[in-house]
Amino acid sequence: MQAQVSPQAWHFSWLLLHMDKVPEIQYFGASALHIKISRYWNDIPADQYESLKSQLFTHITRFASGSKIVLTRLCVALASLALSMMPEAWPCAVADMVRMFQAEDSNVDGRARCLALLELLTVLPEEFQTSRLPQYRKGQVRSVLAQECGSVFPLLEQLLQQQDSPGFIKQKVLKCFSSWVQLEIPLMDCENLIQAAFTSLQDPELFDTAVEAVVNAISQPDAQRYVNTLLKLIPPVLGLQEQLRQAVQSGDMETSHGICRIAVALGENHSRALLDQVEHWQSFLALVNMIMFCTGIPGHYPVNETTSSLTLTFWYTLQDDILSFEPDKQAVYQQVYRPVYFQLVDVLLHKAQFPSDEEYGFWSSDEKEQFRIYRVDISDTLMYVYEMLGAELLSSLYDKLGRLLTNTEQPSTWQHTEALLYGFQSIAETIDVNYSDVVPGLIGLIPRISISNVQLADTVMFTIGSLSEWLADHPVMINNVLPLVLQALGNPELSISSVSTLKKICRECKYDLPPYAANIVAVSQEVLMKQIHKTSQCMWLMQALGFLLSALQVEEILKNLHSLITPYIQQLEKLADETPNPSNKLAIIHILGLLSNLFTTLDISHHDDDHESTEVKKLPVQQGPNPVVVVLQQVFQLIQKVLSKWLNDAQVVESVCAIFEKSVKTLLDDFAPMVPQLCEMLGQMYSTIPQVSAIELTRQLVHIFAHEPAHFPPIKALFLLVTSVTLTLFQQGPRDHPDIVDSFMQLLAQALKRKPDLFLCSNLDVKAVFQCGVLSLKFPEAPTVKASCGFFTELLPRCGEIAPVGQVVHENGKALLQAVLEGIGGQASRSLMDHFAEILFALNKHCFSLLSIWIKEAMQQDGFPSARVTPEQKENFSQQILSRERVNKRRVKEMVKEFTLLCRGLHGTEYTADY
Repeated sequence: MQAQVSPQAWHFSWLLLHMDKVPEIQYFGASALHIKISRYWNDIPADQYESLKSQLFTHITRFASGSKIVLTRLCVALASLALSMMPEAWPCAVADMVRMFQAEDSNVDGRARCLALLELLTVLPEEFQTSRLPQYRKGQVRSVLAQECGSVFPLLEQLLQQQDSPGFIKQKVLKCFSSWVQLEIPLMDCENLIQAAFTSLQDPELFDTAVEAVVNAISQPDAQRYVNTLLKLIPPVLGLQEQLRQAVQSGDMETSHGICRIAVALGENHSRALLDQVEHWQSFLALVNMIMFCTGIPGHYPVNETTSSLTLTFWYTLQDDILSFEPDKQAVYQQVYRPVYFQLVDVLLHKAQFPSDEEYGFWSSDEKEQFRIYRVDISDTLMYVYEMLGAELLSSLYDKLGRLLTNTEQPSTWQHTEALLYGFQSIAETIDVNYSDVVPGLIGLIPRISISNVQLADTVMFTIGSLSEWLADHPVMINNVLPLVLQALGNPELSISSVSTLKKICRECKYDLPPYAANIVAVSQEVLMKQIHKTSQCMWLMQALGFLLSALQVEEILKNLHSLITPYIQQLEKLADETPNPSNKLAIIHILGLLSNLFTTLDISHHDDDHESTEVKKLPVQQGPNPVVVVLQQVFQLIQKVLSKWLNDAQVVESVCAIFEKSVKTLLDDFAPMVPQLCEMLGQMYSTIPQVSAIELTRQLVHIFAHEPAHFPPIKALFLLVTSVTLTLFQQGPRDHPDIVDSFMQLLAQALKRKPDLFLCSNLDVKAVFQCGVLSLKFPEAPTVKASCGFFTELLPRCGEIAPVGQVVHENGKALLQAVLEGIGGQASRSLMDHFAEILFALNKHCFSLLSIWIKEAMQQDGFPSARVTPEQKENFSQQILSRERVNKRRVKEMVKEFTLLCRGLHGTEYTADY
């Protein structure tokens, strides 16, 4: 790479192109030429343009019959030269190229010359798309090229129409046309070549290239201005229907895919323009029906066809365009297109059907996954179509399902039933169906479905889950579906669908579930004990039970908790006595996880109730201790015992902390009775082995309880202990613990936010904490630096109100500024600059007179904060930071961004254009 950009490359690249070298060496020479021309154009004196141009022409002619890869590279080099010389230094570049290659040259055979010219004309627009021309030049060159198509297109038309043109030349012509249309050439100028490309679709050898050419021509953004040409394109597209049908019949997936791409390109890119041509509504409708045929193409995606998925976005676009018309016009189009969209729903549900069990058994896991994603796309499309068809769509699905399930003469396949339910679920999941009059009927039909296989059972479960909000408003219907869900819980194959559905029902309908609670708990306990479900589903099931128990009376909750948790507590007691090993570690983490998931959702104070509909059903506020606290106090000693053996294991410690963290977040003030003993336990844990999860839990306690006088003493003691242990860690070398440093900085920031008085404690070494913060700013891990910036952003505003903070900033603030400037100077990631700017902003606001002295002193150091910035640039930055604009945070961030680019030598480069 160094050789290619060196000044000597001008010399050696021509030597490497000698005909006696092997193609790989010649390629390197041609590649070096291209790099020099495209990137170092300004090195070339203007009086050498012509000789360079003629040398390139000579070499291209020489390689016309030689190595293809070298020829292409030389063409790219000449294209780059042409783009840099246009239009002033080489006014008719393209016409000249055509003329040069058409001139008789006895040494080179005509076909080889023709191919070399086509190669050159093909790479020219491609080189333009990737060129590094400045923006104003790009526009200028684009318009010159668009005019020059007059020299190219007649030649391409002639080559396509000549009877004796061989296939490979026609293929090259179509590729060349494909390349040119991307220059936004007026569609009407492309008309003849597009028609020629349509003709080429009949030739199997040219089919793929012709498809690309037509699709590229139709899809260019500018094309919609040429409505008359677009209208002329509809008949040839419709004319491909016979070829499409034959391809489908013979199982030729490539041909059907290509024709479908053309129809969709025309429909999707120009539906608005074509809909506007009201007098041509029938021909556009015919195109829409052709796309419908592609959507419903026979066979199962992705095994027998891969075409139908291409069409889905067309239906979104068409619907958006119809619904964007003013009401009167929209009404007319709705009349024509509503039946089309009803047909679309039938087609999509047919495509969403599973194949026969036998056929599905032969599919690979990759094919099954692609089919699953395809069904999700269909589901999204149906949800979108609901906007067009409304409640009538649900009624139509319900009627079909009803007919299917009640027709005794013609028993239906499970696939048919499943697809209709899937359609219903797709809509009910995201659209409020509370006002639909067909849901009661649907809930009545569900128990009549004879469930014969897993896919159908899964869809039945997910459909019930999607109706959970409706069930909350119509609790009398719960009993129709709950038994099905509880029965499914016992089937490991239905694990995900049954557990997530139960969780939704318990969350949405909890105030109506007390009559069923005993049954739900009993079934759940049974499946948990039998270990039917994987870990994550067990956790969801516990969350479901937490929601369920939240709505019961306290004594009921305690009774259920007792029966639910006792077996696990007994297991945990046994595990706590064993010597630690990998298998009992997993069991311990599993049990602790079950408890923390249960406590995540068990909330008798109804913090999570924000729907008005449940306001009415709220239970009276409970007296006495919270059931979760009762259980936690009962198991507290056991948890301490587990911890004592597993303190070295971060995952076990994390699982223990998670129980309390989830409980604190859910219970908030109700957790108060646990605060003293939890603070004591956390202190012991952290003193023995510092771990992130302990700091995170401490932060949670500071956030919720630090401002309450009753809890301040234990929280203060814990905060001081964590701080002192972490400061010791800093003395021993914190580089191995960036995660602890990160959490510690967040804890300090939280303390300053919630209870700044913590920084008044006589035994808190504020100076050491400050120095640790400065050290953390120099860590290579971005999250740690970000957390440290957050700490200083909270600390600096407290300079005035907390004397120890003010004193430390006064004495050590210069070291902070030094670290911030080092980060801006290039030590820290560019993504952190806004956070450093926040510190500068705070220093400016709260210590302005000190900052003006410190920044002057810091900037006087040679090569600081970067050897790339001049003394003037440093002075300019310092003045900007101290100017009146310092009160505008956005401006301070811009100044820092600008300065960091200068420090990194990136200012004004392409690399930072989006920064």
